[in-house]
Amino acid sequence: MGEDFVRGASERLRPVTEFPEVFFERLLADGWVWPGCAVLDLHCGGSNVARSLAARGCELTGIDHSAPLLAHAAELDRLAGVTVKQWRARVENADFPAASFDAITAGQCWQACERPRTLALARGWLRPGGRLLIAQYEWLPLAGNVVQDSERLILGCNPGWTAHSGSGLHPLWLKEVAEAGFVDLRTWSLDQEVPCSHAAWRKRVRACPAVATLSDEARVQRLDVELMALLAERHPNEPMAVPYRLWVVSAAAPPG
Repeated sequence: MGEDFVRGASERLRPVTEFPEVFFERLLADGWVWPGCAVLDLHCGGSNVARSLAARGCELTGIDHSAPLLAHAAELDRLAGVTVKQWRARVENADFPAASFDAITAGQCWQACERPRTLALARGWLRPGGRLLIAQYEWLPLAGNVVQDSERLILGCNPGWTAHSGSGLHPLWLKEVAEAGFVDLRTWSLDQEVPCSHAAWRKRVRACPAVATLSDEARVQRLDVELMALLAERHPNEPMAVPYRLWVVSAAAPPG
C-alpha cells in the first residue's frame, strides 16, 4: 500500500472499524496470548489490535512503515494508558532475532502483506509453538442491504475496484500458511450487526481503500452526495444495523 492509503487514517481507526472485544477475549480464552507474553503486531497503525492486547497485559511490539499511522496510533496508545514499542519499517524488510515472540498478529492487513516472505519471517520470529494470528473484520454485502448498495456506488466511482462482494472468508490464506510449514491450523468466525448512523457510514465508505486512494476529490464528493441520497431513500432508519464478519486464522510455528 502506498502513502496515499494513509489518507483518512483517523477515520480508519474509529471504533466502527476496530476489532470487537469478543476477539480479544477469545484469544486469551484459547491460550493463544496471555498477560506477559511477547506479541508482534504487523501493520500496527491500522487497527486497535496492539493497543487492546497491551491493555490486557501483553508485551507489545508494533511494526508499520507509515509514519502518520504510527503517530496516530501512538497518540491513541497514550490516551489509553498503554505502551506499544513501535518500529517503523516494512514487515518484509524487518530484522528481529529468531524466536523473539510468543505470538504474531496481523489484523486487517494480511491482504496487503507480501505473504510468502512474511510467512517465512514470522515462522523464524516465533518461538516453537508460538501462534500466528491473522484476523479480518469486514462488512458483509448481502442482498439489498446497505453494504451491497454502497458497494455499487463505490464501483461506479472506482470501476477498477476488485475487493467488492466479499464473504469475509479467505480460504487461500489457509493453504499458504500450511505450505509455509505452520501446523495446528484453526479458524473461527463470528457475525455481528454493528449499529451505525448515516454520518458514521459515510465516513466509513470514504475511508474504504477503494475511495480513500482516489486522487479525484470531486469524484469522491459526488459519491458522498449519491450515498446520502441512497441512505435517505433506501435505508432511512438510524442507527442502521450493518453486518460484519470476524474471521480468524490461528496457526502454530512447528516445535523445535
